[in-house]
Amino acid sequence: MSRPLRIEFAGAWYHVMNRGAGRKRVFKTDEQRAFFLSVLAETFKRFNAEWHAYCLMDNHYHLLVRTPDANLQRIMRHVNGLYTQYFNRQEKRSGPLFRGRYKSIVVEADAYWLELSRYIHRNPVDEGAVKDLAAYQWSSYRSYVGLDATPPWLTTKYILNAIGVRDSKRRYVAYVAGDTDEALLDFYAQAKIKPILGSDPFRKKVLSGKVSDISRPELRSASARPALKDVVAAVCREFGVDQSTIWVSTRGRGVTSPARSITMVLCQQVADMRLSQIADTFSLASYASAGATIRTTRARIEEDEVLANSVKAITRELLN
Repeated sequence: MSRPLRIEFAGAWYHVMNRGAGRKRVFKTDEQRAFFLSVLAETFKRFNAEWHAYCLMDNHYHLLVRTPDANLQRIMRHVNGLYTQYFNRQEKRSGPLFRGRYKSIVVEADAYWLELSRYIHRNPVDEGAVKDLAAYQWSSYRSYVGLDATPPWLTTKYILNAIGVRDSKRRYVAYVAGDTDEALLDFYAQAKIKPILGSDPFRKKVLSGKVSDISRPELRSASARPALKDVVAAVCREFGVDQSTIWVSTRGRGVTSPARSITMVLCQQVADMRLSQIADTFSLASYASAGATIRTTRARIEEDEVLANSVKAITRELLN
């Protein structure tokens, strides 16, 4: 069997998973779980690993990590190797602990980090380990919602800021309590999970090796971003519609133009607006509704070449 594709570049985001060989337990005691987290803390200092979310279950783990130095293989070799040695000493055993090296998925951060963090943090509830996520001590969820102090090696600001700066912890509790996006569940339900989670343009860029460090939010926001009025004006010109089309919500057969949903996509993608800001601006029920609309529209853009060309034209106009 061929080895899974390993993709590394500076600033890459990954969802990393591994499971015990034969689905056997890899965490039997709280001491073992605490040691695993201490290894993550060590890699933060030693390899500049940027940990954004984690969940340790009895026989597997989930990690969301960003690698500023393009060194995921080195990081995970250290994590799995050091922990296996420790576990074998503790349990007086020898041999491999995990079923393989690890599974890593390159993630289009802005489009998926919020949804993916919910997927990771809901693991204990979805697998029946607990009924209340707040009661589960071995994930980063408690740090995200303010029940535990955030360790210095865990970064929560990017994901929480995607919801909104104001009252973000309470909002995150409500967000995680909601249902995981069906498209994300379908992605992970595949017999052979693809190595890249993202839009078609993102996948092409990753595979071509042309991905830049723009996946780090502070770098993207450091450059001048178009104002909302400029985005709206550019979309209206491209689609030949009045601005009322952008601000009035129309569903079903009444939808004659994709301009409103395209504007939302560009507000996130080009104007660097958070989901909460987009929801407020477009009078949506919640940031979750904004996220769902943007994901659906992005999928439509991927499938419609004419629409994709229009979005490219608008983006060029706004960024030039």
